[in-house]
Amino acid sequence: MAPPKTIDLTTGLTALETVPDRPAVFLAWAREGAPYLARTALLKRRLSRLFRSRAGPSRLLNLAGVAEKVEYWPTASRLESSILFYRLARKHYPETYLKLANLRLPPYLRVLLSNPFPRTQITTRLGGAKSCHYGPFRSRTSAEQFESKCLDLFQVRRCQEDLVHSPEHPGCIYGEMNMCLRPCQAVVGVEEYQSEVDRLTEFLSSGGKSLLDAIGVARERLSDELNFEEAARQHKRYEKVQEVLRLSDELAGDIDRMHGVAVTPSVAPEAVELWFMARGIWCDPRRFPLAAPGAEIVSMDHRLRQVVEALPVARAAARDRQEHLALLARWYHSSWRDGEWIAFDDFQKMPYRKLVNAIHRVAAP
Repeated sequence: MAPPKTIDLTTGLTALETVPDRPAVFLAWAREGAPYLARTALLKRRLSRLFRSRAGPSRLLNLAGVAEKVEYWPTASRLESSILFYRLARKHYPETYLKLANLRLPPYLRVLLSNPFPRTQITTRLGGAKSCHYGPFRSRTSAEQFESKCLDLFQVRRCQEDLVHSPEHPGCIYGEMNMCLRPCQAVVGVEEYQSEVDRLTEFLSSGGKSLLDAIGVARERLSDELNFEEAARQHKRYEKVQEVLRLSDELAGDIDRMHGVAVTPSVAPEAVELWFMARGIWCDPRRFPLAAPGAEIVSMDHRLRQVVEALPVARAAARDRQEHLALLARWYHSSWRDGEWIAFDDFQKMPYRKLVNAIHRVAAP
C-alpha cells in the first residue's frame, strides 16, 4: 500500500483548500479511538461537508473540532478504491471489516474429498485441505444449477448424509436411474467410487476439457469405424457437456488455478495499474508506464515480462483467498467495472499480446 498524503488540521481548516477534488479513500483521525474511514468520488467536497461549522444541532456527521488529521489515498478506479478500502477496514476494524466493506462472499461448488465417499456441496467458505473448489459464481442459484447439471454427467452421489456402507441401505431414486454408483448399498467400493470422483475433479479443474477431449476422441474413432449410430450418440454427449459448461459463470474455475490480471486506470499520467492475482490472491499493484523510462527504447512486451518475473509467490490463508475472490467477483460482475480482466491458467503461459492490447484500450482517453 502506497504511503498516504496527510492533512494537518491542528492549524485550522484552511489546509483543506489544497485537497484535490477527485476520487479517494481517506481516514480522519481523532485524538483517540478508531479513525473514520470512507471513500468518495469528490474528496474536497466530501471533506468540506464533514468539517464545515454548523450553527445549530444537525443529524449530519460533523468532525470539525474532533479530527486532528486526515490521511488520503487518491484512486483512479473502482477496483483500486475497493481493494484499498478493504485493506484499511481490515487493519483498523478487524472485527467488523466485512460489514463495513459490504463484502458478500460468493458461492462455490465444493467437492468434499475428505469423505470416504466424496460428495459435492454449495458453500461460500473456502477451507479444508482435502477439498476441490470451483467458482466463484454470480449467485447461489447459478451455482446450484451448475452443480445439478454437472452431476448428470457423472455417477457421483447427490445425498448429503454420512453414508452407512451396507447392502441393506434403501438407496435413492438416482441409484435406480443409474445416475449414481450406489456406494450406500455397497454396489461399489471406495476405490471404484474414487475413480469416478477423480473424473469429476479433473473435469472441473480443466474447465470441461478432459471430458470433451475423451468424448471427441471416441466420436472420431467410431466415425472411422463407420459406426455412425454410436458416433451420433457420442456427439449428443459432447453437446450435452457443452450445455453444462455454458451454465458456468465467466469467472468460475478451479481456484487453485485462479490466475489473472486486472488492468485499470492510474492516478499517474500515461500509465495504468496492473493488479495481478495468483491462485486467488491479489498481489500489490504494479504501476506500468506506457513508455519506457529514459531514452532507451524497450518493447512493452519485454517490460511486461520483467514485471511478471518479479512477482512474489502468493501464499495466504483460505480466509484471505475467499475475501480477495469476493472483491474480484463484485468488481467483475458490477455495472461500474472500469478496466479489463484477463484470466489465464499459468503465469508461464501469460497472454502478453492480450495484455498489451488491454493496456492500450484502458489508457486511451
